[in-house]
Amino acid sequence: MLTTIVVSTDMISSNLLRASLQQTGLVAAVREWTPSIQDGQIETESVPDVVVLDLPHDVEPFFSLASRLRRLCPGIHVIACASLNSPDPQLLLQAMRSGVQEFFPKPIDPTALREALARFQQEKEAAGGGGMATKVYVVAGAKGGVGVTTVAVNLSVQMAQVSNRRVMLLDLGRPLGQVSLLMDLQPKFSVRDAVENLDRLDAHFLGGLLAHHRSGVEVLAGMKQAADWQGVDVASLARVMNVAQNCCEYLMIDAGVANLPEWAPVLRSAQIVLLLAETNVPSLWALERHLSAAAAAGLDLDRFRIVINRWRRLDDDTLRDVERKLKHPIYTRLPNDYRRASEALNTGMPLSGNQNSPLGEKFRQLAGQLTGVVAVAEDRRSGLASLFSR
Repeated sequence: MLTTIVVSTDMISSNLLRASLQQTGLVAAVREWTPSIQDGQIETESVPDVVVLDLPHDVEPFFSLASRLRRLCPGIHVIACASLNSPDPQLLLQAMRSGVQEFFPKPIDPTALREALARFQQEKEAAGGGGMATKVYVVAGAKGGVGVTTVAVNLSVQMAQVSNRRVMLLDLGRPLGQVSLLMDLQPKFSVRDAVENLDRLDAHFLGGLLAHHRSGVEVLAGMKQAADWQGVDVASLARVMNVAQNCCEYLMIDAGVANLPEWAPVLRSAQIVLLLAETNVPSLWALERHLSAAAAAGLDLDRFRIVINRWRRLDDDTLRDVERKLKHPIYTRLPNDYRRASEALNTGMPLSGNQNSPLGEKFRQLAGQLTGVVAVAEDRRSGLASLFSR
């Protein structure tokens, strides 16, 4: 079922449109906005599937809102309607440029409206449901130094190789982004450039900000100076992420050590949140508190996957106790391979997935599991059999 908003300044016309939408049988909820709603009042999770513009004589505020909504959420479907027997070609051109995809004369033909919504719903389902074709993965650390960037980089590279699909990596690590360093890139632009241009940020503009790695991964580099974070809020990062989803099949986000409740607008858009920890007291202590904070903030813990980095076999007894205490299974264990990991860090060469590198092979298996390209056997140590498909 679709969520819908009617944008109107005429109560009678708005009620008629609401009734028409509900009569299609495809709409779960209909809300109402005025065209004067500001960006700061729109939260990412409040953006609907479909927006219906009830156009008056002065169309500028309506088309301006449509443009802003499309930048905020490129997957949104915008319908315009007006009391015109034969719409002016200039009006149609203006509507198209603002992101309107359907134009109906009033009163709306119920059959035509239902057909339009049904087409959009089918496109959503073909794209993987939820109105979002891209699968979004966030990598975050329970504490600093657990290897968030190493995991984000190597998983992105392996996902590009095993899936042969477009993979994008956003470096949102604080205070300084290190993805470019680990991938031996010299980026010209960073996340700061995207945030400073939100008013014109679209897929084409974002594409010009990306650095291209030889593996095929496209990177939006992190902040070059800690001061670059000044004035950047999570809502702005969520908008950048929404545009990025329109540019690739898989979106990986290096969130560093994030305050999970603060990052809720980003985390709610992710299919999977990989929460990294190590088998030591400070890391496991922080892991427990991150999960508690996420639950208290209303985040869906079913999307969280605990990943133990630098794992050794002698850690297994401790990890079984951790699973019992947290009531949350260990999703996977990344073996401790200090020598090869250090070489990869120092040379800017991500690990390759081959039998000579157990850690590289584990990244390749995990990438296959997340993309659904490679079936991965059950991890019997943790009793977890969580397989993903496209």
